[in-house]
Amino acid sequence: MPLVEIAGHELYHERRGSGEPLLLIQGMSGNHLHWGEPFRSLIEPQFDTIIFDNRGIGRSAPMTGPFTIADLADDAAALLDVLGIEEAHVMGISMGGMAAQELALRHPERVRTLVLGCTTAGGANATPTDPEVVGRLAELFMSGRIGEVFAEGFRFNVSSEFAADQGNVDTFRQIAAELPMELPIMLAQFQAVTGHDTSSRLGDIATPTLILHGSDDRILPVGNAHHLAALMPDARLEIFDGVGHLFWWERPERSAELVREHAAAGAAAAQ
Repeated sequence: MPLVEIAGHELYHERRGSGEPLLLIQGMSGNHLHWGEPFRSLIEPQFDTIIFDNRGIGRSAPMTGPFTIADLADDAAALLDVLGIEEAHVMGISMGGMAAQELALRHPERVRTLVLGCTTAGGANATPTDPEVVGRLAELFMSGRIGEVFAEGFRFNVSSEFAADQGNVDTFRQIAAELPMELPIMLAQFQAVTGHDTSSRLGDIATPTLILHGSDDRILPVGNAHHLAALMPDARLEIFDGVGHLFWWERPERSAELVREHAAAGAAAAQ
């Protein structure tokens, strides 16, 4: 069934493809549709792919109570339990990358390989979001100008080249219309994100790790990828030149290729 009960709330999930399990954890304000068919179609021939909507968003049950990034990590582990999966390759992006870090720290036996995309370790040495982006989106949200939030948010999340293609704009507008984002859950997610800090613990992660980031990311600037790499010296770092926050949309072929290569290398190392 698409809806499963996790810790007293219901999560929506989809499972497609074949091969070793790959759990995808979406970011702040993102739902399962935000993985996009271009990327999904390229990974599902090689992976039993599990995507889901984080608590309170998309087709998961509504909720507005506070939660932490660690709670989201525990949701992911519990979903694997419900699906009967002992361990999986894990890819988390943005807020989902924060949850993936906590998953690897709290439940290391569940994570076969780890991909951290456009995310941050948090802490004093993290690179904050561009203040212009924060100020503009906050202004639009608080004034109730939701239509403008979409337009501005899309522009801030991708490169100018990607944003100039009307087809890309239409795709994201359709997702926003089908599964609109409510302000209370966005505020709850924002609160969880601001409390995230794994910087002193990332050295404990022994799981093979790949770090992916766009060079032109304005949501979580690329300095965060270099900070992660410094804290995880055995991790592989790949930067997409000229790409914004949503790298798997702008470079789906290369993103899928890197995930496949990383999973294969992890399997070879385990043997």
